Amino acid sequence: MGRRSSGGAWPAWLVDPDLSTQLLLRPISTRDAGDWRRVRNANLDWLRRWDATPPPGAELEEPMTLRRSLRHLVRLGEAGSAMPFVLEVAGAFAGQVTVNTIVRGSAQSASIGYWIDQRWAGRGLMPRAVALAIDHCFGPARLHRVEIAIRPENASSLRVVEKLRLTEVGYAPRYLHIDGDWRDHRLFAITADEAWGPGEGGGGVRGRL
Repeated sequence: MGRRSSGGAWPAWLVDPDLSTQLLLRPISTRDAGDWRRVRNANLDWLRRWDATPPPGAELEEPMTLRRSLRHLVRLGEAGSAMPFVLEVAGAFAGQVTVNTIVRGSAQSASIGYWIDQRWAGRGLMPRAVALAIDHCFGPARLHRVEIAIRPENASSLRVVEKLRLTEVGYAPRYLHIDGDWRDHRLFAITADEAWGPGEGGGGVRGRL
């Protein structure tokens, strides 16, 4: 068993208090391989242009199979360097929210990435899921800052940060290798002070919805 993240933050099961959505974030596991493959295959055209890809010269020695990728995510969670969540809606696998690159020390920061099955898109579910994840980062995980990087063309993801009223903090040219090339990204961020401060009613990021 690897070291779990600070403060008992992982593993974690996060339930949206709005019971009508039946929205749950739970730890990913290798048992999710079948559902992950089914949902991703059904959404290839919807998701392909936003998927991370290895840059030239960075190919892995061994092909990264789905099950190996899931095992890698599980290990990152056990080591405290990530919190990989499955997004469930009404008990069904609907997507993924991953708290990545958790940095401790003087930074106490992380980044968040997310995707959702197209059939659930446009219903306000992903903003609620990301808000749950961010509030968890600032609560049990005791992080100070969370960042989200989004391609300027990704209107769906931009709507998520707009609904959560995250601050745009910069523009990063050729920031990440996505869909076969280095892509520019807009950067959004929030700190724990901003999330829980009196200016937003002290309700965390979820309180902004």
